[in-house]
Amino acid sequence: MATYKYYWFLGILDLYVKQGKTRMNVWEIMISMVANAWYPVNYFRLSFGKSESLYEAILTLQKKNNIPINIGVRDLTDMLHLLVQRPEIRKQLNFLQLNVPFRFLRPWIDTSDDREMVKRSQTFENGCLYKLVKEDGTLWVELNPSWLVYLQENYDILSSFAYWGLTNFLQVRNPNVPNIPNKLIKKEERNSLSAQRKFWNIAINGGLEVRCIYTNKMLEERDFDLDHFIPWSFVSHDLLWNLMPADSSINSSKSNKLPDLNLYLPKLAEAHQAALRINLEKGKQVKLLEDYLSLGHTPQDIAMMDREHLVDCFYQTFTPMFQIAQNMGFESWKY
Repeated sequence: MATYKYYWFLGILDLYVKQGKTRMNVWEIMISMVANAWYPVNYFRLSFGKSESLYEAILTLQKKNNIPINIGVRDLTDMLHLLVQRPEIRKQLNFLQLNVPFRFLRPWIDTSDDREMVKRSQTFENGCLYKLVKEDGTLWVELNPSWLVYLQENYDILSSFAYWGLTNFLQVRNPNVPNIPNKLIKKEERNSLSAQRKFWNIAINGGLEVRCIYTNKMLEERDFDLDHFIPWSFVSHDLLWNLMPADSSINSSKSNKLPDLNLYLPKLAEAHQAALRINLEKGKQVKLLEDYLSLGHTPQDIAMMDREHLVDCFYQTFTPMFQIAQNMGFESWKY
């Protein structure tokens, strides 16, 4: 129930601080829970652990209703409000209100009996965060007035604390997955890749014939897309060695999928070495070239490697990432 409690608290915080609600239907909080957990599950493929039903519920919700995995938070929330009007969706998500609204109050009210919890919360026993009210078969949460100013003034600290707790919980269950903190919320805007594009433009201007490793199409200066070879949704970084110029038609088909490692990785390694040599010769992009250090070698070493050692260097870095991403459910792709 660990993730439930964090997402439950975040839902209450958002509904109060952002929408001014001090009395909220439990389904409103549950919709917020699903919306907040949407990207870690569908976009970043993080495991919540075998005992967590929220993960499977969100995957099922996405597949059965064909909801885009990268849908905006506001659009997703609006859609969920419509979906929960359907009995089958309510049945699918009903488990979220069976335990966490009651268990969340245990630090204040020491009972595992749900009816007793509802009754004792009415007086805000021990200053508990909220009281539970059942009306016409619907469960409501009413915030304790004594907490309102505190929640408002400390929203940033409290939400950061909740995400910190989620990070620790999920890191244990995803020990080999990089950059967990940046996978709790999908960024609406990604970093500019202007420096990385400049690296390849310098190589092309220096006489390098750059072809898309997927389509074999010749690429001209400034007329290419930069593709994250291992999807950004897994690596969550823009390090140069994972980026490759590609035909603009590739992004829509490759998207969030894993390329065939044996088919495309040697081509990527050779192209990077050739581009790296030109940038080194011209003394360009010196700071950016430090990205190659995470391959375990200096840029100069990589530029001087024979093909066998070069490809092996790239395999040693990419193979573990590829296998972990595959185990997490990332689909395979080949042009």
